[in-house]
Amino acid sequence: MQKIDDALLVRAQQGDETALAALIARMMPAIRKGAAAFYAPGLDFEDAVQEGLIGLFQAVRGYQPASGTPFAAYAAACIRHAQQDAQRAALRKKHAPLNFSVPLPDAESIAQPGPEELAIAGERYADTLQRMRTELSPLERRALVASLHGQPAAQTAQELGTTQKAVANALARARRKLRG
Repeated sequence: MQKIDDALLVRAQQGDETALAALIARMMPAIRKGAAAFYAPGLDFEDAVQEGLIGLFQAVRGYQPASGTPFAAYAAACIRHAQQDAQRAALRKKHAPLNFSVPLPDAESIAQPGPEELAIAGERYADTLQRMRTELSPLERRALVASLHGQPAAQTAQELGTTQKAVANALARARRKLRG
């Protein structure tokens, strides 16, 4: 582990982002080494690295030079403790179902329908349109199309010059006929 310059540490404690970045760069080998040692189901390498960085931030905030301990040793202990805490949390029995579960597939990894599925869907669509033309009355057809477009029954009734109840009944008949 490298010796940390006191001026760099003071600047990092005062909020200087470049000093903090330099401090992280110097401590990153120790963080990554610790992350590799603290593997557990439910705690992967990158998570352990993140926990180590949190430990380093706590070390920067809480370090007091008057204690006599070198900052590098204090930071290494904070990093190690943060990673140990994360490992202990990951190994708790309450997390076991998550640690050994199979992840759900991403939306992108779900297979797109192939040509056969698309052809079948096209045939079903054409069949449904044909059945709408032959099996439904004009009122049932208009009520169904308006409903599919999200139009409220009251507005459909007003446009068709009938009652809202007649539109609701026509829509129910249309659905029943198309299901059968």
